Amino acid sequence: MRFVHTADLHLGKTYRNSPGETERYKDFFACLAALVTDAVRQQVDFFVIVGDLFHIGQILPRTFARTIETLQPLKDNAIPCIAVEGNHDWIHRRDSISWMEALAEMGYIRLLRPSRTENGGYHFDPLDESTGIGGYLEIKGFHIYGLGYIGAQAGNHVPRICEAVTTDNNLLLFHVGIWNYSPVEIGNMRLKEAHPLAETFAYVALGHGHKPYVINTPEGKPYAYNPGSPERVNFGEERYDKGYYLVDLGVGEEPTVKFITTSPRPMLTGTIGLDGVGNASEALEIFRKQVGVLLAASNEEQRPLMELRLTGRVGFHPFELGREQLRAELQEMAAPLHVEIKNHLSLVTRSGDRETAKKSLLEIEKEVLAELIGSGSGYRERKAELVGLALVMRDLVLQKEVEDEDLLDLLEGLEK
Repeated sequence: MRFVHTADLHLGKTYRNSPGETERYKDFFACLAALVTDAVRQQVDFFVIVGDLFHIGQILPRTFARTIETLQPLKDNAIPCIAVEGNHDWIHRRDSISWMEALAEMGYIRLLRPSRTENGGYHFDPLDESTGIGGYLEIKGFHIYGLGYIGAQAGNHVPRICEAVTTDNNLLLFHVGIWNYSPVEIGNMRLKEAHPLAETFAYVALGHGHKPYVINTPEGKPYAYNPGSPERVNFGEERYDKGYYLVDLGVGEEPTVKFITTSPRPMLTGTIGLDGVGNASEALEIFRKQVGVLLAASNEEQRPLMELRLTGRVGFHPFELGREQLRAELQEMAAPLHVEIKNHLSLVTRSGDRETAKKSLLEIEKEVLAELIGSGSGYRERKAELVGLALVMRDLVLQKEVEDEDLLDLLEGLEK
């Protein structure tokens, strides 16, 4: 049999109050539409989405309508779309309505999720065709199981998951990351905790991390695959390959897995070094030159997403290089779809023969955190790592893309 394995589509993601808001919103649907077209052309037996179909659980009605429109060719061609819920799809903490369940009842997806036993074990019920929801289903002699996102303690659940599966020729859809490959993701498990899955499942379809990777057994046999997100979701992902897996699998055979690249929106990130610059006019000229170099290295035709960091100790107040002024320059040079400018400049003042550098906010934050963390002897060796983690958590909170429980999961999942 042949199937498409994708994950982390993040439908509904955009930049609020940005000039490129509408176009960016369409990017994620265009990406899914391209995958669906490929699946129909390849005549696959089914189409797998391993979590985070949506960017947030409480989607807008237009997002739901567009999702149906995008998945329609799979339904028209009788290609089952099998999905599990990711952490972004969750809305259980808010109310009882689930858009994933609505898609299942309408026949656009088969939603897989297990039930739990009284002693904390797992039970996988056969798919209920009337609701489109169940623990597993069978296609061409293969049993396809689904878990979705179960939090930072996922690794502890692996033995109970394997114990609940009594069939042969099994596949697993599991929205979880592996610490070795996604060190700052919430809801990961350790590599050694994942290995028992290889004994029960012929193919483990992962999601959650936006970077593609393959997990091997200690003997070197690949068994778990994470395709990453097919569209770039956050800055930093410009370094990753983007695509999905096309998988051929026969009973008793090793899977043949091919990574098919997609065409995501280009992301350009760069650091504009302005150390020692004396005035804002000179800084603006250097800004133009360095951005020009960054653009020259990119051959993308689409309007890019840009993130620029201004760094250095300068002889003028950093606010003299205003964000709106820089955005206007960028609009003339590259017409980016969206721009984020992070001003990390610090002002250098001179008093007599003494030069004093006023630290940037980021420098102050790092120093304060380092001092607080380093005051505990048990944390000194990991001071730099924990400072970075604290800043990551701060950014997640400010972006309003994380729940309180998820932050606790991140802390609990750290290697000890």
